Amino acid sequence: MTITVQAMYENGVLKPRQPLPLKEKEEVQVTLEIIGRSRVDASYGLIGWKGDAETVERIALDPTDEI
Repeated sequence: MTITVQAMYENGVLKPRQPLPLKEKEEVQVTLEIIGRSRVDASYGLIGWKGDAETVERIALDPTDEI
């Protein structure tokens, strides 16, 4: 079964905006889609990049595929 809900991340905890139809201690798998940010901004830092977000965005969006 798949359920899509919106949630807010606050103080290290994801808080769903509505009640979930889950049993106590039921295990789930979570996939996150960050709303309101570009794909580059949302993934910045996941690959260990030490530079700034603007440079990684320029590289990621460069149509020549040259690095």
